[in-house]
Amino acid sequence: MNIEEFREYCISKKGVTEEFPFDEVTLVFKVMGKMFALTGLDEDIPTYNLKCYPERALELRERYNAVHPGYHMNKKHWNTIFSDATITKKLLQSWIDHSYDLVVNKLTKAQQKELNLLK
Repeated sequence: MNIEEFREYCISKKGVTEEFPFDEVTLVFKVMGKMFALTGLDEDIPTYNLKCYPERALELRERYNAVHPGYHMNKKHWNTIFSDATITKKLLQSWIDHSYDLVVNKLTKAQQKELNLLK
């Protein structure tokens, strides 16, 4: 999955915004103001940072050479995925979904209600 496909998939999710809070090359995706994904726009090989359950994060790192502890992130809760042939589009989309769902499930009930009202 290239960066354009990654971006399109992330922003297709309900309540997602994109911004550059750190610098002009780190694109961050948030749901209801909470970060669930980011990518660098200046990298030769695309990398994607996604939230993950701690146990699952360790499992994915052991299983896939392209999955590493989150670069500049809490390594317990974030993975950095290097785009390569072992990481299919469908697999990466499932990890994006997992990251998004983790954040949505931690939103307050009021925020979740507001999110559900969005188109």
